[in-house]
Amino acid sequence: MVGILTATAVVGIVGIFVGLFLGVAGIRFKVKVDEKQEAVLAALPGNNCGGCGYAGCSGLAAAITKGEAAVNACPVGGDPVGKKIAAILGVEAENSVRLTAFVACQGDCDRTKSDYEYFGAEDCRMMGFVPGGGPKSCSSGCLGFGTCVEVCPFDAIHVVNGVAVVDREACKACGKCVEACPRHLISLIPYNAKLAVACSSTDKGPVTMKACETGCIGCMLCTKVCPSQAVTVSDFHATIDQEKCTGCGACAEKCPKKAIVKV
Repeated sequence: MVGILTATAVVGIVGIFVGLFLGVAGIRFKVKVDEKQEAVLAALPGNNCGGCGYAGCSGLAAAITKGEAAVNACPVGGDPVGKKIAAILGVEAENSVRLTAFVACQGDCDRTKSDYEYFGAEDCRMMGFVPGGGPKSCSSGCLGFGTCVEVCPFDAIHVVNGVAVVDREACKACGKCVEACPRHLISLIPYNAKLAVACSSTDKGPVTMKACETGCIGCMLCTKVCPSQAVTVSDFHATIDQEKCTGCGACAEKCPKKAIVKV
């Protein structure tokens, strides 16, 4: 009986000392929490997509609080979240331009040709190891194996009939698909853009026409009809300056291959 009481007393005393030690250590090594940073973090969506360029929402919250990032730096939250964070920090939020992903290719299974039938891993990144960089004749077009689909955290991009298609309303412009595309076909453009060139080929016209029905052939007709000089052609490929484009649609109407599309 005495042994049991002694053991109980020892355990109790040890417990008291451990508790005191942990309490002192907790006070001594306490990390001060920045209340504003915590409030900013709470205002962020919490997707941790990395589209802002920081390691998750906590990294962005720290950068915003320190003044190293803009209050509207979160592409997912956009202006609403930016204004909320600005109110927390007592600053003014600059207007941000909403962006959306755009796939510069229309080469689906009906419009583009294939050099052979492919059986193997369905990963666009693996196509660099197969003949011709993939089964499609166009060396610049969408491979259609959905690597972009796998990395999208918002289910905003899907492969339809062999080509990636973006759901503009679901897209949060996090940039994951842009990074994942091995052919660099996907870019972020203004959500309110009216027109875009849905082709990435820089091959000469005859080569492009053999591979795809809707590829840009660099004919320059679009540049001649654009009243705002927003369209330029370089390396047999048309490009639209979104800041100059008025959305009149003259270039899209004139394009003989319909490579310029309304977005």
